[in-house]
Amino acid sequence: MGTHEEQDVARQRFDVADAAPLLLDTQGVVRSWTRDAQRLLAYAPAEVLGTPVSGLLAAEDAARMPELVARCRRDGGWAGLLTARHRDGRPVRVMVRITPAMEPGEAPRWLVLLSDVAAGARGWDMSRTVLEQMVTGSPVGIAIVDADLRCVWSNAALERFGGGSAAERLGRRLGEIQPGIDFDGIETQMRRVLETGLPVVGYEHVGQVRSAPHRETAHMMSFTRLEDDRGHPMGVYYTVVDITEKHRARQRLALLDRAGESIGRTLDITRTAQELADVAVPGFADYVCVDLLESVLRGAEPTAGPPADPDRVPLRRAGQQSVNSGVPESVVEIGEVATYLAGSPPVRSLVTGRSWREGRLDPLAKEWATDIPGGRTATFMELGLHSVVIVPIRARGVTLGVTTFFRRGRQEPFDEDDLLLAEDLVSRAAVCVDNARRYTRERDAALVLQRSLLPRRLPEQDAVEVAAHYRPADELTGLGGDWYDLIPLSGARVALVVGEVPGHGIDAAAAMGRLRTAVRTLAALDLPPDEVLAHLDDLACRTALEEGVDPDAPQVAGSGCVYVVYDPVDGQCTMAAAGHPAPAVILPDGTVGFVDLPPASTLGSGGPPFESVELALAEGSTLALHTDGLLAREDQDGAVDADRDRLRRALERASASLELRCRTVVDALTPARPHDDVALLMARTRLLGADQVADWDLPADPAVVADARKEATRQLTEWGLQELAFTTELVVSELVTNAIRHAEGPIRLRLIRERALICEVSDGGATAPHLRHPRTTDEGGRGLLLVSQFTQRWGTRFVPEGKVIWAEQSLTEPPA
Repeated sequence: MGTHEEQDVARQRFDVADAAPLLLDTQGVVRSWTRDAQRLLAYAPAEVLGTPVSGLLAAEDAARMPELVARCRRDGGWAGLLTARHRDGRPVRVMVRITPAMEPGEAPRWLVLLSDVAAGARGWDMSRTVLEQMVTGSPVGIAIVDADLRCVWSNAALERFGGGSAAERLGRRLGEIQPGIDFDGIETQMRRVLETGLPVVGYEHVGQVRSAPHRETAHMMSFTRLEDDRGHPMGVYYTVVDITEKHRARQRLALLDRAGESIGRTLDITRTAQELADVAVPGFADYVCVDLLESVLRGAEPTAGPPADPDRVPLRRAGQQSVNSGVPESVVEIGEVATYLAGSPPVRSLVTGRSWREGRLDPLAKEWATDIPGGRTATFMELGLHSVVIVPIRARGVTLGVTTFFRRGRQEPFDEDDLLLAEDLVSRAAVCVDNARRYTRERDAALVLQRSLLPRRLPEQDAVEVAAHYRPADELTGLGGDWYDLIPLSGARVALVVGEVPGHGIDAAAAMGRLRTAVRTLAALDLPPDEVLAHLDDLACRTALEEGVDPDAPQVAGSGCVYVVYDPVDGQCTMAAAGHPAPAVILPDGTVGFVDLPPASTLGSGGPPFESVELALAEGSTLALHTDGLLAREDQDGAVDADRDRLRRALERASASLELRCRTVVDALTPARPHDDVALLMARTRLLGADQVADWDLPADPAVVADARKEATRQLTEWGLQELAFTTELVVSELVTNAIRHAEGPIRLRLIRERALICEVSDGGATAPHLRHPRTTDEGGRGLLLVSQFTQRWGTRFVPEGKVIWAEQSLTEPPA
């Protein structure tokens, strides 16, 4: 405690009647200055109030103030000698006692008692009368227990907590006086004080006292050991202060803090509603259900104003929680529709947008929901629910649903403060629910756009077995600028396309849609890969000029694309690329290589002409076309050879199916949230059998037309396609006749049986035939018109040797 002199003084009795009191706050600032204090040190109140108490002390003792403050906080008080400064500058030796002065609802303060040592230390003489006045008249509950923790004295203020009068408490343990509180924990503190002699200050506990058996109350207690003249422990002196309001305020703030951390962590509507229910149970309510309008769950914009039919409002259960496992109070499961009775409190809250509270529910009243699946109904008594608060979920002026809070296990009903807390809690959750709803709407729209831009499923054909995998960098919208496609071409051939545009998100997706549409349009013209890319380059250049006028337009310039044409008749593969990685080829024996494509700039950059590469692929070879996002790494740029080694190792791993292999490669090379959009298209080649193709070289003699018809009919008979003989004879006759009349060079007739019967006539001419619409008086010009009417589709493609005119008849669809 300091010097021996201070210790001796501390053992003397301190008469409060002769002491000069003053009040300090927890920072040591003087907050109250009495006449006795002014008489002792001669300072007027205006000179002292609001100043640090260290200014009243001699320099040596002023330096000790931080140490004394720490002791007071640790030990609950202090007593000893200090040297004060009189107003005239002379030192005044004073005896000091510091004790806590706490009142419910007020900030803690310290009571300081000063007595002049030179005046004979009369302040240390405390009469029994003064002592009794202090403890019996104190507004703070005070009691004394003996060494066996049995009550030997208590003041009148303690009686307001129940448990009987002072006389009735005598000789009883705390558990007998207040059985509804944590008496074991409190007595543990008392024993610790008895054993150590160290006081305990500010011990808090929560429970039910006899004066309020149906509600939880909180109290703060302080314990001090009492000793006899020889220093032996006699018992414990303790004080009790009701801090229920402060405790509830802390609980409310803690609940709102948890709500801020827990609600709205995702943009999922149902999960957000469940988070609201989870936060409220068990800290605020015993059973909570969150019901949302069906339009909200779909992400649609809710209708402003009251519902169209306020008597029957269908809501869908989005979240619920209970203190009991399995939520036995619920008569509606999550995801089920509950229609509330007309005029019921949930309907009124939904229609009016105002909250509703009922402290005590009618126990015989039935639950408000109707049209419950399975016809389950129950009274509030059967459900064990006795108090309710209903709060509409409103955000941005629109009601999205209602949240209902029930209490059952705890006895105290909801009060007005609880209603305000529930409204604050729901208002925070409502913004999160509405954000999730808006996100759901935007994401659904984005997914519709993405599905319209990417093929939902690749078309069926016999040229290749194909699998694809797409992983966007924009996880929220699922939109990106990468794309893949498979386009059936004439002659049983297919075009394989993979491309990417700069950027991510909806702008990149829009630009990708424009580019993909252009590719499909050019593919329909049967142009070779280098010409397709040349036309795309022109498109990108024109688009770049437009973007110079409109900077918000989606960017196509800088895009990359690889275009591959595969012919299953002879296994020939032709490809070209613009600013895009070259495809990998997995041979039938598992060896992985890369096509040596000439380097080319991106689309719209005005580079040199594009070049095509042609190679023969063995049946069972697999082409792997990918965007550069497949090998992108955030930590390093990476050399081309190193990236190809990574891809080679991933492609060499065998899988049960091509679809699984495609997904495995993407998983092995990219994270779940890639830094760039990723598209991978894998195609395993097939060859048409010799029994699926027939061809004939024909002389340029009109007499050969009849022979060509006969050969075609004979071939159809071998294939079992006699029902197509009439149409095929007409097509062969017209196409061969046109080649003889209007073209030059060798003429070849070819029939291909795949998913369609394909008839091709090739010649050395460079002029494409045109479909005419002859008048009724014209004697010719109806041949191609008949071909277009009797076949599924027809067209012309140019080859180095001339051109090929073809027509298809479907073998998988019934004839029209």
